[in-house]
Amino acid sequence: MSAFMSAFASLVGSLADLLQPLFQTASTAAAIILFTALVRLAVHPLSRAAARGQKARSRLQPQIAELRKKHGRNPERMQKAIMELHAAEKVSPLSGCLPSLLQMPAFFLLYHLFSSSSIGGEPNALLSHDLLGAPLGGRWHDALAHGGLFGGQGLVYLGLFVIVAAVATFSYGRTKRQMAANPMTPAAGPDGQPVPGMGAMTKLIPLLSFFTLITVAVVPLAAALYVVTTTTWTAVERAWLYRDMPVAGGAMATAA
Repeated sequence: MSAFMSAFASLVGSLADLLQPLFQTASTAAAIILFTALVRLAVHPLSRAAARGQKARSRLQPQIAELRKKHGRNPERMQKAIMELHAAEKVSPLSGCLPSLLQMPAFFLLYHLFSSSSIGGEPNALLSHDLLGAPLGGRWHDALAHGGLFGGQGLVYLGLFVIVAAVATFSYGRTKRQMAANPMTPAAGPDGQPVPGMGAMTKLIPLLSFFTLITVAVVPLAAALYVVTTTTWTAVERAWLYRDMPVAGGAMATAA
């Protein structure tokens, strides 16, 4: 593990050296953003596949509703019919999870790298790097202890919070409109009845993007940069990939 972390630290250091002429003392922070972009580019084909799967599942909702109505008294037959429909249409209910799952190792690598005082038995030199005075290995509570909310370090975090809040608000509005325009058939349990709590979960889904604020506040700044970058990328990517899916506002405008 130490050898792997040493190699990863060398990769981040090499990217920082590459970007140093452009970003000077912020080159390591820029390297983290570049690394995040490379990870997102690598999983972009899966994101495109997930978008195709989501669109296909939306198109299947009327048929799924009919199957649940037809086999409501026979849950086993209903589930089998739904699975057969998914198989016939080559739709995987889990395809949307892959892009997020494959990004998790990159996040945890950065988290571990900037939380460790030593790498491979040597002092972690990356911890001496900062972004506008805020150490990349520091956290928000450290920034508050060095200058307060509006101190130099605190302002770095405030900037990140503003970006995350703006992206979360954009994602929240878009998700709400898409869910209104493309209502999903409620998931049913073995007895054919709606799964308890799914209604509340559906209402919670659009709010999940705001939980990123908590993550940014508690992880090392380097990991926070990864989170902010990938969250922003996701919002832009989803807006592009799902641009042809109807949203409530667009539907009303068309009707008008």
